Amino acid sequence: MCLAIPMTITKIDGNYAIAMANGVETQVNFAMMPDIKINDKVLVHAGFIIEKLDEEQAREIEETWAEYYAILEKEEVKPA
Repeated sequence: MCLAIPMTITKIDGNYAIAMANGVETQVNFAMMPDIKINDKVLVHAGFIIEKLDEEQAREIEETWAEYYAILEKEEVKPA
């Protein structure tokens, strides 16, 4: 099973870009997606951009991740 993370492009430098998700920046390779621009929403897997998202796709994926994080927070707070 693969897990791709939705991220936002914040900087482009040569063959790499800086992408951010949840306040964490990481360097990603965009060789498979050369038409990216700053502020584009993308899916990143294993350090590579594998898909460029439109606004609706990005919103849906971000909402799903937000629900997941909310569940994790609730589970951590529950008494043992």
